[in-house]
Amino acid sequence: MTTQEIIQQEDAFQIPTYKKMPLALVRGEGSYVWDADGKRYLDFYGGHCVTLLGHCPPRVVAAVQAQAAQLVFYSNVAYSPVRARAAALLAEVAPDGLGHVFFCNSGTEANETALKLARKTTGKTGVVAMKQGFHGRTLGSLAATWGDKYRGPYTAVLPETHFVPFGDLDAIEAVLTTNDDVAAVILEPIQSMAGIVQAPDAYYQGLRALCDRHGVLLIFDEVQTGVGRTGTFSISEQVGMTPDLITLAKSLGSGLPVGAVLASDAIAAGVQLGDQGSTFGGGMLAMAALTASLETIFEDGLMDRAKIIHQQIHALTGPLVKSVRGRGCLIGLELDGPAQPVLAALREGGVLAGGSGDPNVIRLMPPLTASDDDVAAFVAAFEQAIHQTQTPQLT
Repeated sequence: MTTQEIIQQEDAFQIPTYKKMPLALVRGEGSYVWDADGKRYLDFYGGHCVTLLGHCPPRVVAAVQAQAAQLVFYSNVAYSPVRARAAALLAEVAPDGLGHVFFCNSGTEANETALKLARKTTGKTGVVAMKQGFHGRTLGSLAATWGDKYRGPYTAVLPETHFVPFGDLDAIEAVLTTNDDVAAVILEPIQSMAGIVQAPDAYYQGLRALCDRHGVLLIFDEVQTGVGRTGTFSISEQVGMTPDLITLAKSLGSGLPVGAVLASDAIAAGVQLGDQGSTFGGGMLAMAALTASLETIFEDGLMDRAKIIHQQIHALTGPLVKSVRGRGCLIGLELDGPAQPVLAALREGGVLAGGSGDPNVIRLMPPLTASDDDVAAFVAAFEQAIHQTQTPQLT
């Protein structure tokens, strides 16, 4: 089938929930994907920040193939050696004190679980979330997601959430001082979809102190920042504090659906049988992919590569943009004008990147395995796209 034939067939039968790029991808290897017509693209988008190890990483492919030949699936009602190994490894690499794991299938499920755990642990129901934040589209996570675009049709059934500006400790303190029903504060340490927005390290440390003072649990939604993408397994290691709960997904399975919640000893101790469950969470193929992904990241020292790639892109694109945002391989390029024409020019030139809620910001989510040549190829294409799309200046 040609690209156009695939697009027509998919559009005919799939509910149209996404505005899609006009291409149909059929193969991937490393930093590159190929469409149905044979065109190759350098992928610095990663399918919504997923392919942290590039496409079809050999160790992950081999692990999934071997597990599929042995046992494709059995639920959590039975023990599993591959699940046991995955849980032990994830607990080992988690920040100190967060050595208990719950497996699910996606980021929104992980956030729902974290919010449930916070409410069960504290006995309170309220939640503080950030304006411009995104935590998922299922109802529990949607309640903590900002914006009528997502929440509008469902406000009548969503739990009440206190929304405050990201980075504003005074606003959070005001809510916690005047509301004694707050169970948790949830935030993305870097607001990705908002345009790669972050706060100073002191903000996260102050947030930790505020939550401790008011008996409120702190949830880091690291669905995009986690698993080494920013240069450490959890971004909390960089900002000098530890949350009570961390949610993970995206990069965790190198493309296989898997999510997880990391919880403290105290929170885990309060969980009783039947409090939470997931038929497919912790499935064998996902656990094999998770284990192989983590082993590759740590044994190959790839988190250091995240910092190098960021430095390279910052140095090479800095003269072309207003600012370079983010950490590691979660990068925002702030332009002087709209990002969409540049994104289209990049795609035409064989490079995939992402937009954001800020119309002037391009999001880059390159794999940790991207080579120096891959970075140079992106920068060359980006420079060309900027020159193609910028408005000529009158003299």
